[in-house]
Amino acid sequence: MQSLLRTRSYLILEFFILCIALPGSIIYTKSAPFMFVFLWGAALYALFILRVVYHDHLKQIWNWKAVTWANMKPILIRWVIACAAMTLFIWFYDPDRMFRLALERPLFIPFLMIMYPILSALPQELFFCSFFFERYKPFFGVASNMVVASAIIFAYAHVLYINPVAPTLSLVGGLIFALTYLKTKSLALVTIEHGLYGNYLFIVGLGWYFHGGSVVQ
Repeated sequence: MQSLLRTRSYLILEFFILCIALPGSIIYTKSAPFMFVFLWGAALYALFILRVVYHDHLKQIWNWKAVTWANMKPILIRWVIACAAMTLFIWFYDPDRMFRLALERPLFIPFLMIMYPILSALPQELFFCSFFFERYKPFFGVASNMVVASAIIFAYAHVLYINPVAPTLSLVGGLIFALTYLKTKSLALVTIEHGLYGNYLFIVGLGWYFHGGSVVQ
């Protein structure tokens, strides 16, 4: 099985299905409200491939040693700047949604801060960083090409929300997360970083553009 899963033909077919056809079908059918089913399905497939084909990589996938103050400090500085930028953006772009979640459902915020990194950020980074960087090296090599490819596919996957905000912000976020992963090779660190961005994005009001509500309307 390993030999089949490593063949270039299988890699091309897999990349087309997971990174092009699947997001495209979700966009076409407007199935974003069921996004978590697709996301976790892709993440579990990625975990299967890592287990069967790249088991040595899987053993070191979390790399908790990279979660240090030296690595967290620039991440936090960048995050604070990004939070200010997101606040200004929604203030100008869609002020009616600004902090709506926090004002209307304040009791949901603690749940969000705990569960978003686990239920959303983790499977995304498992697929778009840990899996993507290891699996598609034959196509994109390493360093800058891989970072750009990961970010573009990450942004394309967010087109399914049928609005310009989600893929645009996702492209920026994808570049940030991919660069962090390139530097540290730590699923733990990049999940924490993604969780920080995602939590504030929902709190400030931009989360509406990242869930099924924007598609339904």
